Amino acid sequence: MIKEHDRIVLTSDLPKEGLKAGDVGTVVHIHKRGEAFEVEFMTLEGDTVAVATVLSSQVRPVSDRDITHARPMEMSV
Repeated sequence: MIKEHDRIVLTSDLPKEGLKAGDVGTVVHIHKRGEAFEVEFMTLEGDTVAVATVLSSQVRPVSDRDITHARPMEMSV
């Protein structure tokens, strides 16, 4: 069960927000008993990149077998 302040992993791309499957975010709000989540995504320096509402089918909890991977954000012009 995903709770507020848990880290999650995107399982699908969110092109509008510039986010990709595998990106890690932090749950800041839970909608309708876990049907959807408000998730904040940040750079490794701590700057917020996006706050997105995602369905439970678009995320999974972080596991003890996950590793961090860095990628540069594509900047929109």
